Amino acid sequence: MKKNEKVTPIRKQYLSIKKQYPDAILFFRLGDFYETFDHDAEIVSKELEIVLTSRNVGKGTRVPMAGIPHHAAENYLSRLINKGYHVAICEQISDKPINGLMPRDVVRVITPGTVIEPGLLPGDANNYLVVVFVEGDRAGIAYTDITTGEFAATELKNSDIWGLVDAELIRLNPAEILMPEDMPVKTGIDAHFTRLPVWRFEYARCESALQEFFGVSSLDGYGLKNKTFAVRSSGVLVEYLKETQPDAIKLLDGLRSYELSVFMTLDAATRRNLELTETIRDGNVHGSLLGILDLTNSPMGKRLLRQWVSKPLLNVKHIEERQDGIDYFYNHGLERAELHQHLKHLNDLERLVKRVESGSAQPRDLVAMRNTLQVLPKINTLIENMPKLMGIHEKFSLCSDVLALLEKAITDDPPAVLGNVGIIRPEFSVELEQVIESSRHAREWIGNLESIERERTGIKTLKVGYNKVFGYFIEVTKANASLVPNNYIRKQTLVNAERYITPEMKEYETLVLNAEERIKEIERRVFKDVCKTISESSQELLNTSRALAILDVLSSLAELAAINGYVRPQVVDENILEIKRGRHPVVEQMLEGERFVPNDTIFEDGEIVRIITGPNMSGKSTFLRQVALLVLMAQIGSFIPAEAAKIGIVDRIFTRIGAQDEIHAGQSTFMVEMLETANILHHATSRSLLILDEIGRGTSTYDGVSIAWAVIEYIHNHPRLRAKTLFATHYHELTQLEEILPGVRNYNVAVSESDGNVVFLRKIVPGSADKSYGIHVAQLAGLPRPVVQRADEILEQLEASSGKAVHIEPHVSQQLKLFPETNPLLNEIKKLDVNSLTPIEALNRLYEWKKKYLEEE
Repeated sequence: MKKNEKVTPIRKQYLSIKKQYPDAILFFRLGDFYETFDHDAEIVSKELEIVLTSRNVGKGTRVPMAGIPHHAAENYLSRLINKGYHVAICEQISDKPINGLMPRDVVRVITPGTVIEPGLLPGDANNYLVVVFVEGDRAGIAYTDITTGEFAATELKNSDIWGLVDAELIRLNPAEILMPEDMPVKTGIDAHFTRLPVWRFEYARCESALQEFFGVSSLDGYGLKNKTFAVRSSGVLVEYLKETQPDAIKLLDGLRSYELSVFMTLDAATRRNLELTETIRDGNVHGSLLGILDLTNSPMGKRLLRQWVSKPLLNVKHIEERQDGIDYFYNHGLERAELHQHLKHLNDLERLVKRVESGSAQPRDLVAMRNTLQVLPKINTLIENMPKLMGIHEKFSLCSDVLALLEKAITDDPPAVLGNVGIIRPEFSVELEQVIESSRHAREWIGNLESIERERTGIKTLKVGYNKVFGYFIEVTKANASLVPNNYIRKQTLVNAERYITPEMKEYETLVLNAEERIKEIERRVFKDVCKTISESSQELLNTSRALAILDVLSSLAELAAINGYVRPQVVDENILEIKRGRHPVVEQMLEGERFVPNDTIFEDGEIVRIITGPNMSGKSTFLRQVALLVLMAQIGSFIPAEAAKIGIVDRIFTRIGAQDEIHAGQSTFMVEMLETANILHHATSRSLLILDEIGRGTSTYDGVSIAWAVIEYIHNHPRLRAKTLFATHYHELTQLEEILPGVRNYNVAVSESDGNVVFLRKIVPGSADKSYGIHVAQLAGLPRPVVQRADEILEQLEASSGKAVHIEPHVSQQLKLFPETNPLLNEIKKLDVNSLTPIEALNRLYEWKKKYLEEE
């Protein structure tokens, strides 16, 4: 707005408010619409594909305008939030105008990490808002889900600090990340980043914000003593919520300090390669490990199971406690089945409680809460004899007082939103009952008016209606106009009808409408009082919700084990890995009409690296992923698909599987492969599990074998490493390492050959493979027959000329010379002028070479 420019008062009001929220789209409430103006309107019009209009704001000046209906705002909001926009909601905050203008103000700013609307939230996953602060080799991370109240923070220190930060961000999968405006982003996570001024991360400011929020003089009780980075990230989070969601700040349930050392850290590559929560192909949960494990029946259970899958435990006692719970439901099938039936009727109690606390609950939210609480006595009966574990019995409560209140106060089928009558049972409020009773006669009179007037006038089509403009009216078609009584007063003419009123009808209308306004006001007040009372029991309700989530996960994992023949693994604090007849949990479910072939994975004493050779499509990669997934399942407490298992705690699982090109980041397939391998070699320990598939295949054969050979030696010999490793390869030269290094064993995928046909048996057996069967796989893939035949011919020539695999002399302490640097046949081919050869000369030359070099062999 230019200085001294004359604009309308409402335009001034808008500009004043917009100035406070320059980085957000301002939804300005005008009547039944949220209007946007200027550049905001252009964004909204483009992103939501709605018409861009204009509005006169004074002296003939018009500005762009785009609006959406108030009642449909949630749908439009979700689309803007998903695109990463912030939206400031500006509401009318009073019914009384000031200087002729309704007062308005922003009541909340919606960002991807501060959404509370049910329709905008994923029911099966948390919606985390995360703060990241990194400086040097230290970092602070704080996160919250305001819809559940979870609030936690940690402090990290490591030479590869961004590696740890990235792994934690991948685990949390945040909707929004807050960070300083000058901090570089060194994470590949797909999230919305919100940059904040650096001064907001100052320690003194953040410490003060937390102390004020918790009403304490010291943060030591929250586990933040000497954790300055955790304090800085937590303080920024609290301040951000105060600005964007003032009503939501009170939803945070304290602050929990946590350490990454209590659960298995999984980097981005490992989560992707193992497809823990989504598939590589399309990013869907179906086909992932979570998709197979998830038989839960409640939203709380689904979120908790996702957390378990993302955070495998390192404490044997805690793992066994989960196993005991699964074991109970596994052995009590009838109770399990009955519990599942009850859990199916649960609504999202955790988020319902938070909506009540925040003041955003609607009448049907309380109905959903009531329906959930009514199921609790049945669940309580089922778990009375259950072992006391994981604090379920301590957390679980029938919440009888809240249920009694809801049953007494809220009608069976209230309207969807506040502002309509019929929410509160009349008998619950003496005042409400009196108003309803006093207006009953007027409502009955209007209710009977249509039949009385039809009989009195003889007009059979006469109707009594209502609209907001004229109130109650009598409608008569023009064909019956001659029958209209003299006391009818014409109010509106339509195409085929006339609308009338009568003085008596208006008197009763006044009684009804005045009563209705009073009823709305009373019901709104009583509803808020009911919510306030429920909020006083919020902790009891939240504890019960979390107990229900644990019950849901334990019983669903037991159901999974019972259906699919899973067993309870023995998890020990030893360096051991023994799995008998293990199966891939996902692949075996995806097979149609085919039996999954189980395999043993039993590391002998002193065995470190297992080199696995075999043809493509034979099942090597499936076996590698299978071992990693079974270890991970065991450490989240789940039963596993196997005949028996004894698994020592694994501190980290590292995987290098597949070619993940990152050309968009300036990195080739081979560079990515080497970066991931380097990360593994720098951070793995003797208690890690390494899954390496085709290391070195992204470069030339000689380079690839050299790198793969050196990697195996390093894992085997380095005193910090010596980690259990599954190493799949096509380089048969590597099988010589079994004779050189005492901790290396050769295995291969069994193949059956008969009459030229090859059958992959999918069985991992001791020894090395003698052939790769690559051409057979190419044939199965549908390569043209001439290509396959020619490949066979070339292979025969190469095998005839080169003989067995190149032998590598064992010499660990010096640089190994793996291959001869020249080949006389190749030298002759290079000197040959192909263009000048006649066909007969070419045949003669081939004959000479065959005789010369094959006879030498």
